[in-house]
Amino acid sequence: MKKNAYLLIILSGICVCRAKAQSSILDVGPRVQKAIDLYYENGVSLGYSSKKLMPDRVYFGFSYYTSRLGTAYHSNAIKQDNYLLSAAYYFRRNHIIRPLLRANAGYFSADYGSPIFDMLPSKTMLLSVDGGLCFQTRLPLKISTTFGYNLITSNGLNNVPGTIYPFFYQVTLSWNIFQHANRTALKGI
Repeated sequence: MKKNAYLLIILSGICVCRAKAQSSILDVGPRVQKAIDLYYENGVSLGYSSKKLMPDRVYFGFSYYTSRLGTAYHSNAIKQDNYLLSAAYYFRRNHIIRPLLRANAGYFSADYGSPIFDMLPSKTMLLSVDGGLCFQTRLPLKISTTFGYNLITSNGLNNVPGTIYPFFYQVTLSWNIFQHANRTALKGI
């Protein structure tokens, strides 16, 4: 009985210390993107801000979005996948409306669905920049919308797939799962 009581006290102390020390941010949520004059793509986005490197200002992220989950499902739209790594800077910490700037690099792949299109380029690197606004709610929920520009696009003459258009906009809803973990740990004590 004494062993269980000591173990419970030690585990509670560890939970409290972890909850107080945890100020890093891990935002996870759905992303919807649309190239202007093309179709919608959707997927998931992750953003991490370390408590040791300009917390809640500098974010490093990963996004995967595709036309396979919506637009290309049961249609003739091109099935394409986008993988992005990003670095972002969020201005006006502790404000509800926060401007942001982001640089992205990644990989694009298209599946044209028929071997007759095998001669067309279907893969390329992605480089883009975007900027916009993030709305920080009172919950650990962020709503961000940005307008961006792809630095690598196709003009029909280079070896880049023709579905990478220069301008795009996107909306991301994200939830800070570390803050949720902190609240859960504190409620249990």
